Amino acid sequence: MEDSTIQDLTLLNSPVDQISHLAVDIGGSLIKMVYFSTNREKSVDKTQNNSSKDNLLSGRLYFLMFETSKINECLDFISSKQLHCRGVQHHGFPASDKNTIKATGGGAFKFADLFKEKLGISLDKVDEMSSLVSGANFLIKSVPSEAFTYVNGQRNYEQIDHNDLYPYLLVNIGSGVSMIKVDGDGKYERVSGTSVGGGTFWGLGKLLTKCKSFDDLLEMSHQGNNRVIDMLVGDIYGGSDYLKIGLTSTAIASSFGKAVSEDKELEEYRPEDVARSLLRMISNNIGQIAYLNALRFGLKKIFFGGFFIRGHAYTMDTISVAVDFWSKGEAKAMFLRHEGFLGALGAFTNYQLVEEFPCTAGHYNRNPLVEDLNDNGIIECCLRASN
Repeated sequence: MEDSTIQDLTLLNSPVDQISHLAVDIGGSLIKMVYFSTNREKSVDKTQNNSSKDNLLSGRLYFLMFETSKINECLDFISSKQLHCRGVQHHGFPASDKNTIKATGGGAFKFADLFKEKLGISLDKVDEMSSLVSGANFLIKSVPSEAFTYVNGQRNYEQIDHNDLYPYLLVNIGSGVSMIKVDGDGKYERVSGTSVGGGTFWGLGKLLTKCKSFDDLLEMSHQGNNRVIDMLVGDIYGGSDYLKIGLTSTAIASSFGKAVSEDKELEEYRPEDVARSLLRMISNNIGQIAYLNALRFGLKKIFFGGFFIRGHAYTMDTISVAVDFWSKGEAKAMFLRHEGFLGALGAFTNYQLVEEFPCTAGHYNRNPLVEDLNDNGIIECCLRASN
């Protein structure tokens, strides 16, 4: 192969890929990971790039998730796949990268010693809020068809004008919720938040339904009917709307309100209905608080991220309806396909290696190393290694 192109790279135990540059976001409930894997089937011509000092590696960004309570399973997986020590050892990538990975979230501090003990690596800690903002900006500006609205059961992908992106409100729904006003690259302020978030849904759901996992709880909610437990406006007004203040008969007047007047024990309610009511309550609350903060700062664009959403139709619909209702149609909720990986992506960009997207981004292939990967699109891109 000519000197002007990247040579093929071979990964030990893999005929195709070489893995490098792992970044992790260790939250209170979930661990999110992003890593880059080169593809030896493709090469990039350096002569097409402006700088002869830059070496481009063609490959993909992959996305993984583990429960924080099962961090040892996560560490075992990293070790078994050697994600932490397969750094590219030539083409300008420094060997020191093999002993350090980028990390963000509170767990980057809490579990630093465990990573050192189990894997022999140090965590280069990246500020959590900074990572969220960097990850969101990276996706919105660099990945086609990343942002979308959810209306009447349909995803409508948005073409974001980069010249009119800022300011916007970023609502990251993790264990808790952070609301960040973003004014530009590296320009942001956490303006609000709430402790009622994904951890609340999961925690209360586990207590009330005996579910075994977050995904089980979401599936339960999909099968449930919140009207069995929630008190609606129609329940108070004899089936009628209260149009004078803009409330339909189906609007929720009180989440879980029917449980007050019914002589029932918890076991007499279907777990699916409880899960549905809980999801509706938390999603409505987040949507309303988000809009009130957008109103406070005069923001029209609200992006929602975090693993609470998980592309779940009912969650997105509830948040969208809440924002539309309280804003009287003036604001809209927008979601991101890689919603749960903002922090991990932001930490990854601190390697300062992401260069461009030569191929169609967001292919919905499955990660060959992980069979139960959630439906988050694999991003094809190039990394730059500066000599």
